Amino acid sequence: MRETITEIILTRTFKDSAVSTFGTVANGLLGVAYYILMARFLGPADYGAFSVAVAAIALIASVANIGIDTGILRFRGESKFLKLALRLKIISSLAVVILGWFLVPPLTLILFAKPELVVPLRLALLGVGTSLLFSFSTSALQALEKFWTWSFLNIFANAMRLISILVLLAVGGLGVVAGLYGYVGAPLVGFLVGFFFLPRFWQQKNENKVLKEFLNFNKWVAVFTLIAAVAARMDIFLTTRLLTLAQVGIYSVAVSLTGFISQIVLALASVVAPKLPRFTNHREAIVFLKKLQLFVLGLSVAGVPAGIIIGRILISRVYGSQYLASLAPFVILLFAQAVFLVSIPVHTSIFYYFSKPKVFVFVGALHLVLVSFLGWLLISRFGYVGAALTMLVGNIFNFIAPGIWVLKEFKKAQA
Repeated sequence: MRETITEIILTRTFKDSAVSTFGTVANGLLGVAYYILMARFLGPADYGAFSVAVAAIALIASVANIGIDTGILRFRGESKFLKLALRLKIISSLAVVILGWFLVPPLTLILFAKPELVVPLRLALLGVGTSLLFSFSTSALQALEKFWTWSFLNIFANAMRLISILVLLAVGGLGVVAGLYGYVGAPLVGFLVGFFFLPRFWQQKNENKVLKEFLNFNKWVAVFTLIAAVAARMDIFLTTRLLTLAQVGIYSVAVSLTGFISQIVLALASVVAPKLPRFTNHREAIVFLKKLQLFVLGLSVAGVPAGIIIGRILISRVYGSQYLASLAPFVILLFAQAVFLVSIPVHTSIFYYFSKPKVFVFVGALHLVLVSFLGWLLISRFGYVGAALTMLVGNIFNFIAPGIWVLKEFKKAQA
């Protein structure tokens, strides 16, 4: 056992993962500080409105991304793919802002029956554009395996958000709208800074020649991303529909406190992604995935009890008494995120080793149906605790179902 752990520590994957994890934790701490300030000074109701807008940015950006970031990782940051990816992101961003501006008012009334969300959701459209551009820079750096630079860029962007709040507090102008301007502006600055660390990909010509190859891989990723993005935010949108904005704010505190684990998952997945396509046989891949599984399992086992202690302190002493009810959904969501972390080897092997993203289309569709119906029932009965339970059940399903497929594929090859 000791030799196995030593082997894991000495691998480049572990070292890259350590860099990414360090950067993600530092970035996550800045994010926690940012959301604490927003929650404390806005209050539950306004923080609920802010959180709905942030969730909308994440959902729409995931869909509008049409699998581009995954494609950048898959093709390891080659210049022709980078130039094509940036062009597609700009087109997608403009389409979202133009179409969304007219669609937001009627959709807000139909989906949420809360007209006070129209202005925040319109501002969220701008956030979609800046998020798409920023994720281009970060995905390119990951594909090029520049993990220190990737960490710096993420930390820089979140630091900019935190500074924007401090400035607004100093001038007495912090509100939902002003806070959203700071939230959506920071990624744009991060995108521009990231350009200095990328190769001169814009000088590449004939990038259209790889359009078919790029989109052929991305099509299944895009469909899966659409399904997964809706399922991942279904808890926020159902709570917005069924509960008050103040209750949404209380639940959103639990979501934001556990959100940094999702960032760790994405960071580790991006480290693994460029390496998996290099394996030429199942034996090598299995050895690699076993080490990775042990690593993420260790992180989960150590992280849950530590997270409960830290979360309890933050909610009771930092967020304030108005958010004490956030503790119960926080603990449940922490377990849900631990399951998500343990799922990394299964998910990344399907995408980057087997190159079968369409598997997740079917798994994701079932997952979406599950969390939609279960969420409506549990939230209607148990409020935001029901929302947290829904996410836990959904993540367990998302680990077991694709895990069975991966095991069958490896056993089939060994037969």
